[in-house]
Amino acid sequence: MDAKDQQWLLEEKYSGDASAPGYQDDLDRLAAGEPVAYVIGHQPFLGLKIYLDSKPLIPRPETEWWTEQLAGEITQVSAETEKGVGLGLAPRSAPFFASAAPITILDLCAGSGAIGCAFLSRIPNAHVSFGELDPAHEKTIEKNIRENNLDESRTTIRIGDLFEPFKDARFDVIAINPPYIPSERTLEKSVADYEPPEALFSDTDGLGLIRRIASELPHHLKQNGIAWIECDQHNIHEAKTLFEQAGMVATIRSDQYHVPRILVVSFPQ
Repeated sequence: MDAKDQQWLLEEKYSGDASAPGYQDDLDRLAAGEPVAYVIGHQPFLGLKIYLDSKPLIPRPETEWWTEQLAGEITQVSAETEKGVGLGLAPRSAPFFASAAPITILDLCAGSGAIGCAFLSRIPNAHVSFGELDPAHEKTIEKNIRENNLDESRTTIRIGDLFEPFKDARFDVIAINPPYIPSERTLEKSVADYEPPEALFSDTDGLGLIRRIASELPHHLKQNGIAWIECDQHNIHEAKTLFEQAGMVATIRSDQYHVPRILVVSFPQ
């Protein structure tokens, strides 16, 4: 049992009281390999408390990092656009980041909704849509909006297969953390035994869902919009090619650990 996880459990869930009812049972869960975030029931994410009641994928530090980067770029470009100054993020027309106009953002494969909630908390003029396949996660997303005191009026939650629930809607920003792990890869027991496989694996090469995203994304991204997609470092170059074959421009960004992790995708300018 990891001592740091044990201490986090004790302080976060039991306020330091090792005699509290349930604490020993939770230690047994930790000892069996269950992730501490599930045992506690929530995970910090960019200053928010992200609840995990429906056992969605646990948000990772890499996802937290690029979400912060994207949110920062949106707000920075928005401010500079208002001043009439371009930052060179990508050539795009003013309405996309015009600070007075709503910015439409889609958190696709939302799971807990951590990414979309972070945008809600940091971008005052964002309307955030959450798209998720598993209906069990809808109440978790709702709870994360509510319990973090976010503006529910700026949200839409739809359950269904990828873009299908949004029909012909187009978005300024699309952020996606899809399943991208090859199905034959062996993962740590705490991940393989507890986290949802449908949020982890995608065909033998890890690109099954990304292939679909690449083919459908051009129909749901505004002409001057941008998409950030988390990928596996071992197949990110193949993923990049899929978006280029769909007529998009794709560049690779590394995460905070200098691992190629994110595809930034847009239309040719």
